Amino acid sequence: MQHYEFGWKSPSNIQIYAQGWQPETSKFNKPVGVVVLIHGLGEHSSRYEHVAEFFTYYGWVVLANDRSGHGKSGNKRGHINQYEEVFDDIKQLYQEAKTKYTDLPVFLYGHSMGGGIVLDYLVHHHPKVFKGVIATSPLLQPAFKTPKALLFVGKMLRPLLPSFTQDNQLDPSLLSRDELVVKAYLSDPLVHSKVTFETAIKMLQAGEDTLAYTGKIETPLLLTHGTEDGITSHQATRKFSMGVQGDVTLKLWEGFRHELHNEPEKLEVLDHIYQWMLQKL
Repeated sequence: MQHYEFGWKSPSNIQIYAQGWQPETSKFNKPVGVVVLIHGLGEHSSRYEHVAEFFTYYGWVVLANDRSGHGKSGNKRGHINQYEEVFDDIKQLYQEAKTKYTDLPVFLYGHSMGGGIVLDYLVHHHPKVFKGVIATSPLLQPAFKTPKALLFVGKMLRPLLPSFTQDNQLDPSLLSRDELVVKAYLSDPLVHSKVTFETAIKMLQAGEDTLAYTGKIETPLLLTHGTEDGITSHQATRKFSMGVQGDVTLKLWEGFRHELHNEPEKLEVLDHIYQWMLQKL
């Protein structure tokens, strides 16, 4: 596959790093479509290079960026100046898709925090430009109980100290049953465990607001989650799927942990997503 880099300035003037993976021109005269990918909390887009390799093999382009405060993008680690700027990432990546790959179908794919973001965007912004939306292990609710005292303090202090940093309290061993994935995560210099009040509180509130939505979804939606996910709640994903109206598909992976695309059966997971995308074309 072929790789290139690009970027933009966020609404609060933060430099955002983005990258694209394209299928080999020797195999495909023209790409089949585009996947816009939104990553999770504390990680970065380059952790999805193997996902891009899967899709480019079948002729698809994958576009992704490092969110503000993540990876190679600017800002304090784990901080987004205004949480709503996460939607600007989606808009910028979509604009790249339509500018560089005119008239190709575009799918939106988000994982974990990124899954929560794409669902929030889907139910509250009602985009009609995507052929489908995929949310894997979306953050609608954490799989663990967040201490009420910590939430209370965070909500009180967020307006005063939005960039105050704390540990995100995520256990890397819960990411995957593949120990090599966990070791690579722990040794990755671009991965961090930081999150600020602005990011954490608005992220959790957005998940609850999305979970409470019971209206119609106008874009085909695939929800996937592992039943042994100790980071985000698969029960919340099931509840959301049952509460909304529209073309919604739920796939629960029995015994799988948080990063479905990094489980030992990752090719099976990615193929399930790909086959669903083909149906929506």
